[in-house]
Amino acid sequence: MTNKGYFAHPMAVIDEGCEIGAGTKIWHFSHIMTGCKIGSNCNIGQNVVISPEVILGNNVKVQNNVSIYTGVICEDDVFLGPSMVFTNVVNPRSAVNRKTQYQKTNVKKGATIGANSTIVCGHDIGKYAFVGAGAVVTKEIPDYALVMGNPARQTGWMSEYGHKLSFDKSGFAICSESGEKYLLKDGNVSKITGSNPEIPNPENPKIQIK
Repeated sequence: MTNKGYFAHPMAVIDEGCEIGAGTKIWHFSHIMTGCKIGSNCNIGQNVVISPEVILGNNVKVQNNVSIYTGVICEDDVFLGPSMVFTNVVNPRSAVNRKTQYQKTNVKKGATIGANSTIVCGHDIGKYAFVGAGAVVTKEIPDYALVMGNPARQTGWMSEYGHKLSFDKSGFAICSESGEKYLLKDGNVSKITGSNPEIPNPENPKIQIK
């Protein structure tokens, strides 16, 4: 059905008190629980659970069989791969009620979380970071970082287009698809924006990047 500009499959369950933006699509067997805020142009796949008070930004893609628990915030353009899962309690026990101890996890703009990966609560994922399939995240992930394994360890850096960056000795790299330029300095990566005649060309340090 279509309601207030978004689409929901007839077999989706949407509780009262949700905010859902225009252009968002919610597919069958998914459950959107009360108090959720979902932005515009999101895609919520099959068999997804979005718990109370979860916040999703605009253009968030949630693949099939994903559970997003209370305490999670996903900013714009986040990609959540099939069957990945968040947690919100570090020491769960069936007989102990810890609903007042939920920890928050913030997935920042443009980040990708791969299929079957697990995000242990309380650890933020940096903007445009890339979590490989099956990884188990147990600590904060920097912006643009590529992490893999269990526990997840950083193995490189990724561009905003999702390509691994290769930095030269001066700390510069160019995305192979977009041509956008990046700087690695003091263990942090940032995208070079605008015109900056002081930045050397990574392929030829004598030529300035415009």
